[in-house]
Amino acid sequence: MRDSFLPFSRPSITEGDISAVEKTLRSGWITTGPANALFEQKFKDCIHCCEAVCMTSETAVMQCLVHALGLGPGDEVITPSMTWVSMVNMTALCGAKPVFVDCDKETLMISPEAVEQAITPRTKLIVPVHFAGGILNVGPLREVARKHGIMLVEDAAHALGGEWNHEKVGSSGTAMFSFHPIKNITTGEGGMFVTDDTALANRMRSLKFHGLGMDAYDRQTHGRAPQAQVIEPGYKFNLPDMLAALGVSQLERLEEMNARRKAVFDAYYEKLSGIEELIPLGLPSYCFKHAYHLFAVRLDIDKVGMSRDDFMKELKARNIGSGLHFRCVHLQKYYRESMGCRPGMLPATEWNSDRLLSLPMFPDMTEKDIDDVVWAIKDILKK
Repeated sequence: MRDSFLPFSRPSITEGDISAVEKTLRSGWITTGPANALFEQKFKDCIHCCEAVCMTSETAVMQCLVHALGLGPGDEVITPSMTWVSMVNMTALCGAKPVFVDCDKETLMISPEAVEQAITPRTKLIVPVHFAGGILNVGPLREVARKHGIMLVEDAAHALGGEWNHEKVGSSGTAMFSFHPIKNITTGEGGMFVTDDTALANRMRSLKFHGLGMDAYDRQTHGRAPQAQVIEPGYKFNLPDMLAALGVSQLERLEEMNARRKAVFDAYYEKLSGIEELIPLGLPSYCFKHAYHLFAVRLDIDKVGMSRDDFMKELKARNIGSGLHFRCVHLQKYYRESMGCRPGMLPATEWNSDRLLSLPMFPDMTEKDIDDVVWAIKDILKK
């Protein structure tokens, strides 16, 4: 057994990353400034999008989006339940109704057909989720949204570096990214809104900084114009330059880190292939490039005679961390009580939610780390 604990995830921080942050700290400009402007430009260059607006988190992006679209009581937002709670919470907080759609049992992503079946005259927004590095079937989803005249915004927290049909995720349409420490790049905490709608991007820039008529950092005057006035009430979601500087440095290594994630992913696939009690996620049949964000598996709880939660505890007892992505949202306490959600509503989502766990997966993992995870799994199963 390992002498030290192997976490589920660990950010890959280099001396170059540290130097970039140190340089910003010594610059005298540590709030939103030149590093933010550079991060947004580098991000646009990386994924080939038209507009990019960085904020303190992807949840902050979602809150500004809900405001920008004017969502409120009587409106509906289509979302998977197999996701983190942020978008569902933002929908509920503005008074709109989340409409949960079941996921594909194998890929854990929602299909264009399922989305179309959930559309009503009250539907104002569709937020599908790229899952674990797997990429949504974006083209048909966009066609459904266009057909019904509904806004489509991709939750691409798991998808930076991924592609659909040779098109980089986020390069067209509208998408949201996360830079939480477990993501493919990190700013500590942070998020990015990308779109080809310039008017919407400018509205998001205003909303993220008090609703002023310009960004927190004026790229022409290199400062804050004192005459800026509130156009509408907004928020305080501008990203500090120390975090943006880390983002710039991390973005330079995205391909390198994703390649290392792929190597870990492939090693797991090979080393776990004979373990029938673990069921890997299915891969879509359409043309896509994986982003290798997570290595998620489903535990055959009937065959093992053990719950997923107990299996995770056994891994921890052997100094192996794991993650849960995700516990379905519709059966969490608030949504059961406020919306009357009940077991059986979304069978594929619920089946996966009871069995899913994510194994340690980060760029700096060694071959020994991977072998230690595999040994722990086999040790638990043989007992």
